[in-house]
Amino acid sequence: GSVAVEDQPDVSAVLSAYNQQGDPTMYEEYYSGLKHFIECSLDCHRAELSQLFYPLFVHMYLELVYNQHENEAKSFFEKFHGDQECYYQDDLRVLSSLTKKEHMKGNETMLDFRTSKFVLRISRDSYQLLKRHLQEKQNNQIWNIVQEHLYIDIFDGMPRSKQQIDAMVGSLAGEAKREANKSKVFFGLLKEPEIEVPLDDEDEEGENEEGKPKKKKPKKDSIGSKSKKQDPNAPPQNRIPLPELKDSDKLDKIMNMKETTKRVRLGPDCLPSICFYTFLNAYQGLTAVDVTDDSSLIAGGFADSTVRVWSVTPKKLRSVKQASDLSLIDKESDDVLERIMDEKTASELKILYGHSGPVYGASFSPDRNYLLSSSEDGTVRLWSLQTFTCLVGYKGHNYPVWDTQFSPYGYYFVSGGHDRVARLWATDHYQPLRIFAGHLADVNCTRFHPNSNYVATGSADRTVRLWDVLNGNCVRIFTGHKGPIHSLTFSPNGRFLATGATDGRVLLWDIGHGLMVGELKGHTDTVCSLRFSRDGEILASGSMDNTVRLWDAVKAFEDLETDDFTTATGHINLPENSQELLLGTYMTKSTPVVHLHFTRRNLVLAAGAYSPQ
Repeated sequence: GSVAVEDQPDVSAVLSAYNQQGDPTMYEEYYSGLKHFIECSLDCHRAELSQLFYPLFVHMYLELVYNQHENEAKSFFEKFHGDQECYYQDDLRVLSSLTKKEHMKGNETMLDFRTSKFVLRISRDSYQLLKRHLQEKQNNQIWNIVQEHLYIDIFDGMPRSKQQIDAMVGSLAGEAKREANKSKVFFGLLKEPEIEVPLDDEDEEGENEEGKPKKKKPKKDSIGSKSKKQDPNAPPQNRIPLPELKDSDKLDKIMNMKETTKRVRLGPDCLPSICFYTFLNAYQGLTAVDVTDDSSLIAGGFADSTVRVWSVTPKKLRSVKQASDLSLIDKESDDVLERIMDEKTASELKILYGHSGPVYGASFSPDRNYLLSSSEDGTVRLWSLQTFTCLVGYKGHNYPVWDTQFSPYGYYFVSGGHDRVARLWATDHYQPLRIFAGHLADVNCTRFHPNSNYVATGSADRTVRLWDVLNGNCVRIFTGHKGPIHSLTFSPNGRFLATGATDGRVLLWDIGHGLMVGELKGHTDTVCSLRFSRDGEILASGSMDNTVRLWDAVKAFEDLETDDFTTATGHINLPENSQELLLGTYMTKSTPVVHLHFTRRNLVLAAGAYSPQ
């Protein structure tokens, strides 16, 4: 029951849709007439029909501009731009500068507004009411725009309330069509490989003789058994090819399991400590941070186009010896990995030179052998942490690359940038393997799902999209943020996604049902970093307002109403419980929080550059 006409992205074709114009002097009257009709309609329909104000305002204005009625356009804009919702202010600013037909030709924002229909979800009753009104009035101009440029997603059932609509609108192209969030998503985790954990001497010491084998057994099972059962929501193990585990990876997994036994169980009564790494005197301008999974290394990307890597353990960073020295080493010796390192190069900090613009994204590979960095220069670089040199420069984006991230299994990585596309790469290919196209503005942040089958992207078009790595399809579109999205994180169990934006809100999404399930209000500025604790009990958010906030994730996700009705219509009822969920707010003196990380034992590491007032 939706009104749709095929989109042709060809500029002239798109703009020519504005040819069938009405009488330019009547536009204000048409708009006021509709405004009056909607404001006088019943409360239950008013909220839904009010969604029409903004897209109609934009299209009528552009129609006047396109047909060169500059004065009428100006007066139309002056008269009605104040009525629009506050979250469209930025878009209106762009719009107000388009006053001549020529301006429309090269303007991407406008082109998107033209080619992608603005989506509104309206109940059948409200839609019938509108249709009847416009046809009785013979107000063809507005009816033409509705048919030509809007996509009205009609649902059966109760109209939505103002709160329900406000929660979901605000993106550049309206809401997502309901169809967009229908396809199946395998959000479960992949089965972990079975690795025997050898017992340590230190583990055995403090235990009495008889109790020894008994005590250890159940502990090992509890770690192993979790992963042996196949998760019903998980993708098939071989759905996308993943790299084989190397021996060093297995050792790392064993280390990880041992650390896990010492992990602190977090909760409202047991909050994590936060260790803050402040970058002092960072006059180079800190623009990106990443921490290795085992919390041993920190990398910073800077505006002076360098990448700096620090060791935060007593173990210094060393490069591999020169080739001539390597040939002298006995390859069979047990400590060969130790022998190949050159002690003379040991230091706490290594600086990587190569980019020719600010570095906006950094990501360590899971095995800590590589570091990715993405830059304003349009490239993503892969650095070796054995030799501290650049191995590859990936050129695919033509504009700044705002973010990059390695897959949790290594080998694959994703990047997103100003060209409004995200790309999936493999370290050994020069060309991207997948191109994720669909956002209407910059892709600011990119994140892999824990099972590596999906990638989430957050954009300046105020939407979050989830893409399938297998075929490049967009499988979820989440709308609701009122500003560009700057941070994303998946919950460790793969079921939920948390997103943060310049509007200071953190939104929570149920991936399987494609629904917004929570809103965390508290930050007063852009949310730049989000991270769940290792078992998912706590969500930490870091912001430009110089605070780290901890939220009760268990409580936020319990008793979700995800019945089929809600899924079908988008009647979401968000509880106003931010205050109950907020477990703590931690101020820095004057340091925006650029990055957050939970160590394997659930200590929070935060990072940012001190900005003197």
